[in-house]
Amino acid sequence: MAVDSRTRRRGTFGSYAALGDSFTEGVGDPGPDGTYVGWADRLAVLLADQLPVPGEPGMGADTVHGDFRYANLAIRGRLLDHIVEEQIPRARELAPDLVTFCAGGNDIIRPGSDPDDVAERFERAVADLSGAVGTVMVTTGFDPRNVPVLRHLRGKIATYTAHVRSIADRYDCPVLDLWSLKSVQDRRAWDSDRLHLSPEGHTRVALRAGQVLGLDVPADPDQPWPPQAPRGTFEVRRDDIHWAREHLVPWIGRRLRGESSGDHVAAKRPDLLPLKC
Repeated sequence: MAVDSRTRRRGTFGSYAALGDSFTEGVGDPGPDGTYVGWADRLAVLLADQLPVPGEPGMGADTVHGDFRYANLAIRGRLLDHIVEEQIPRARELAPDLVTFCAGGNDIIRPGSDPDDVAERFERAVADLSGAVGTVMVTTGFDPRNVPVLRHLRGKIATYTAHVRSIADRYDCPVLDLWSLKSVQDRRAWDSDRLHLSPEGHTRVALRAGQVLGLDVPADPDQPWPPQAPRGTFEVRRDDIHWAREHLVPWIGRRLRGESSGDHVAAKRPDLLPLKC
């Protein structure tokens, strides 16, 4: 069976490559230099922290904490076939110890898409990756029951999530199960566009990913959020109008024009480079 945070045996990874779309690129979690950070970058820090440091008992003189290397090939807006064509060949070349593979979400939310068909293509990609890299961790979808623009797609997303878990069983992949991560169902886990995670949401996903890989993480990703005062009807409606004007209408416009938010965007970290911790 696919392993999760309760069954994964702790391991050490010296290199990691993240594949995917805006979720893995880190949209919604801007860094001080203007580039996105995101859960994958945060997971890379957790992984690097698990490596032995110079001076620890039993460690040789050539053991260096900075030996950890990380690449992030994800680009916002990418469909599954784009990820397979552009990112998997590069991941095979890099041959890291760990790959996180999150793909298919943009396909599923498109009108008329078939989760069974998307899952078949996803499985072929997992089979390709599994034979070329160390560990492949796959990612399920979120439960969209509290996301207005995606709530009506809950059945399709659930079907695809079930497929992803079944594929993980067949290829012995650890599963980053976001459907079961209850803390990200709080609106504070999401950016103002309601489609991407906030910095705190990305942090919680990184912590859960670390748990799945058997790491000692510094906090519980499902810890309760601080209490907050309930919002009135007027405030909710005002926020909905602002969201529709600033985010929903432009998103629909791009779809009608056949544009992607990732047009002319390159991977932020295409090579396995040492991580500055």
